[in-house]
Amino acid sequence: MGLFAQLTRHKSVEQLQSEAGARGDFRRVLGVWQLTAIGLGGIIGVGIFVLAGQQAAANAGPAVALAFLIAGVASAAAALCYAEFAGMIPVTGSAYTYGYAVLGEGVAWLIGWDLLLEYALIVAAVASGWSGYLQNLLAAAGIHLPVWAQGAMGTGEGRVFNVIAAAVAIAVAVLLTVRTEWGARFNTLIVAIKVIGVALVIGVGVFYIDPANWVPFIPERVIDANGVGHFGFQGVVTAAAVVFFAVFGYDTLTTAAEESRNPQRDLPRAVLLSLGVSMTLYLAISLVLTGIVPYATLANDAPVANAFQSLGLTWVRVAISITAVTGIISVVFAFMLAAARIWFALARDGLLPGWFARVHPTYGTPYRPTLILGVLTALAAGALPIGELAELVNIGTLSAFIVICASIIVLRRTRPDVRRAFRTPFVPLVPLIGIGFSAWLISQLPPITWERFGIWMAIGLVVYFAWGFRHSRLARPHDAD
Repeated sequence: MGLFAQLTRHKSVEQLQSEAGARGDFRRVLGVWQLTAIGLGGIIGVGIFVLAGQQAAANAGPAVALAFLIAGVASAAAALCYAEFAGMIPVTGSAYTYGYAVLGEGVAWLIGWDLLLEYALIVAAVASGWSGYLQNLLAAAGIHLPVWAQGAMGTGEGRVFNVIAAAVAIAVAVLLTVRTEWGARFNTLIVAIKVIGVALVIGVGVFYIDPANWVPFIPERVIDANGVGHFGFQGVVTAAAVVFFAVFGYDTLTTAAEESRNPQRDLPRAVLLSLGVSMTLYLAISLVLTGIVPYATLANDAPVANAFQSLGLTWVRVAISITAVTGIISVVFAFMLAAARIWFALARDGLLPGWFARVHPTYGTPYRPTLILGVLTALAAGALPIGELAELVNIGTLSAFIVICASIIVLRRTRPDVRRAFRTPFVPLVPLIGIGFSAWLISQLPPITWERFGIWMAIGLVVYFAWGFRHSRLARPHDAD
């Protein structure tokens, strides 16, 4: 068999569907609302509490709502493609598994390797950000950690290790190890609190809207001292590129396919529900926020909380801060769950050592990758300034979106006969919108991001040819499942 033929070897859709029904690796405990909560947990976070206000002040003015709409349309194109695959191939692994079925093992490995880094970095970065929110609340109550424990080296004089960030990563890993449904119930509660908090902001804020703050809706274009343009429709597009990264996260719930009670019915519903609810909240919060205060005043680290403080509504500010601290935990939960299941899927297919593909005999969870991820992300969140590394998240996610959208087009042509619980509308137009927007955003990323991504992919190729290429289940077709 030639090298190309080996790299493009793949499991058929029917084979994956059969394995999904026959496998008993995980306990099927998640319903549509718990899956939706995982998606909401991954989506709603800094987009509402930070990006909406900051991008209004920096690039779009009140038209930041339009920026979210543009980003939402692009993200929805990918979501519709995810929904079709989720209903057709309900197997743990998300984009990795979908790519395996259509584009072959080589591309699938690179996507899985890419997602593993992406999800782990999100966990570390969000845990680090969560620590800052919590420390601010503790400081307001007169409680202060020792300086050495407040942050990683390089983030402030005397700081050595971010103890709170490391602790939350470990705690979520333990929760995900014990029982998936316990973690899912906890996550659903946290997401409910987060949604209620956002609804509070909208419900109270609507009574303080001054329509004059929306005029002009798209401020005139200006060029700053550095030659960078802001506002105008180009500013709206720039803001859309930034907030795009606040409107994905629904892909995390597809990694829990084998823990869903009825995956072919519930996964597509949960993907579309989580994005639909999130986009409704994003649009509403953008309009309320730019309606209650002039958009120029939103250029700060806590624009929502500070906007209500400027209205004299201190109790709302406190409620928003508590909501942010509580709600960001659900982002850590969603992405650690996803990272562990990607790792498990890679190992189960033989692309990583099978030692990682063992579920806990009592709890039925992928405990080895989960606990290892807990330790690694705790060390990263505690010891490293995460900001620059977080840019890798962007290129990883967009690469996965391109693969998913392209795979839908390919599979519609090569296998139109396959049973689909959900069909992406207007193919190939919808997938092409997802591909085009994702490729454009990738082209806007700084060169250092491309360099680091290239290094990670090069390491992945070494691992694949040193281990996965020879130990893959498809390279050993006679091995027992």
